[in-house]
Amino acid sequence: MSVITFMTDFGLEDDFVGTCHGVIAGIAPEARVIDVTHGIAPQAVLQGALVLRNTTPYMPAGVHLAVVDPGVGGDRRAIALRTSDGRVFVGPDNGLLTLVADELGIDAAHELTAERYRLPDVSHTFHARDVFAPAAAHLAAGVELAELGPSLDPAELVRVVVPDPELGRSQISATVLSVDRFGNIATNARRKHLDALGLENGDQAEVRVALDRYYAVVAGTFADAPTGELILYEDSSALVTLAISLGDAARLTGAGAGDELRIVTG
Repeated sequence: MSVITFMTDFGLEDDFVGTCHGVIAGIAPEARVIDVTHGIAPQAVLQGALVLRNTTPYMPAGVHLAVVDPGVGGDRRAIALRTSDGRVFVGPDNGLLTLVADELGIDAAHELTAERYRLPDVSHTFHARDVFAPAAAHLAAGVELAELGPSLDPAELVRVVVPDPELGRSQISATVLSVDRFGNIATNARRKHLDALGLENGDQAEVRVALDRYYAVVAGTFADAPTGELILYEDSSALVTLAISLGDAARLTGAGAGDELRIVTG
């Protein structure tokens, strides 16, 4: 394996990402590192799991390093998973990896306990540098997964739950899954839920966030609505998303991950 994809909630203002790159380069200098994103919201494990699931099909098979780790320093395990297509996922056992790994089929799971594949001094708060990045680099350099630590039962790994929307006669009660840097609000609703309410492109629906009400046009793309108008559209991950044409829907509504967003018709 010569490709390592890298995803975190570290941002780019600090030295965390660069330090991990340095660790990888010191162990596997021939490996190519692809930065998927370091803009996952802090500690947002579900958002990270969704991004990892959505982006992995577009990545070359290799080692997929993902770190969104609010439990660092606690009793959560450090793990690596091999899936049926030969990919290996490295990260914390908090559900971050299993959303995509379960879909691909987990062939093997191991806990990262072998000291020779860690840095000599392991901090309590930076396992990305001291545990995960070294493991990913050694795997990319050809070390066998089983050498990194004991096997685990895949059934005992931590999973995250992606909630389903509630569909009524005239409304969808959806949950906000994430908000991107443009202020677009992705929900767990899908096009089939809009279809169930009889909503077609060009129709108007009421959107309720907390006690506030807004009106949005069901659209195929931003160009289908005038500048400044709220739209409901299917994003590139097939999620129904609330946005403003050339605007910021999150700033307008104050909606964030985990909030309820109701789409009402008739």
